[in-house]
Amino acid sequence: MPLFFFTVEQQERAIIERFGRFVRVAGPGLQQKTPFVEKVAGRMSLQVEQLAADIETKTKDNVFVVVKLAIQYMVGADEQKVKDAFYKLDDPERQMTSYAFDVVRSHIPTMDLDEAYADADTIAKHIQETLQRQMAEYGYEILKALVTNIEPDQRVKDAMNNINAARRNQEAATAQGEGDKTLRIKKAEAESESMRLHGEGVAAERKAIAEGLKDSLALIADHSGIDPKEAMGLVALTQYMDTLRSVGEHGNMTTLLLPHSPASVGSLMSQVQEGMLTGTLAADATRANGVSGPAKA
Repeated sequence: MPLFFFTVEQQERAIIERFGRFVRVAGPGLQQKTPFVEKVAGRMSLQVEQLAADIETKTKDNVFVVVKLAIQYMVGADEQKVKDAFYKLDDPERQMTSYAFDVVRSHIPTMDLDEAYADADTIAKHIQETLQRQMAEYGYEILKALVTNIEPDQRVKDAMNNINAARRNQEAATAQGEGDKTLRIKKAEAESESMRLHGEGVAAERKAIAEGLKDSLALIADHSGIDPKEAMGLVALTQYMDTLRSVGEHGNMTTLLLPHSPASVGSLMSQVQEGMLTGTLAADATRANGVSGPAKA
């Protein structure tokens, strides 16, 4: 009896029938069959296929979502699985989609939207386990089930984005307020420290001036034989002249209009001496009253 030859591609299996009855599964390579008696009823690919499915359902907090699935599957390599896959199911992808629908719609309605996002891997695992168990008798192997996305209605997405934006704006305002508060505190501390150091500097300057005046008066009185009151007037006049020189050297200082004639200078010395004389008399009167008071009592 003559034979008819045919080829089967790699990762492919051919289903051979004799008068409409299954005979065998032909593997890859050159194969033969009896003409007019046997025929190639079909071919099954053993490559990995991917099924994409969109399932619409509702969460526990009444948000309608579309769950996007990606299911990777293949036909088993042994002869019995190839036979089951060819003869038992007419549309395997529709069957897998139905099982996936059943799993998703039994899990998502028990979760809030946030929980559904967080437990996407758990949902995918349940889908994979269910499909592996249900599709095994039909000769299919489920390699992986993935939840690629969970998409709520656009209005829900916009509301979630607005909530997140408001929360971030609040956090930013709080952080900015804390930063301004810290800046003001540091600025106040710096001003306080500056004022303290300025006060210490002024006090030290005045102390140095007082000690310098004291030494100058003592030196003038000891070496020149000048009366201390006259020496004080001379020192006061010297300070007055130094002040005028300082005003002239600093252009950014406020302009002062002062009388500056020999008569005015003489009047200034007279006023200083009179002031010192009045102070001396007052001090003497105070001491006299302090001494005589108890005696009269």
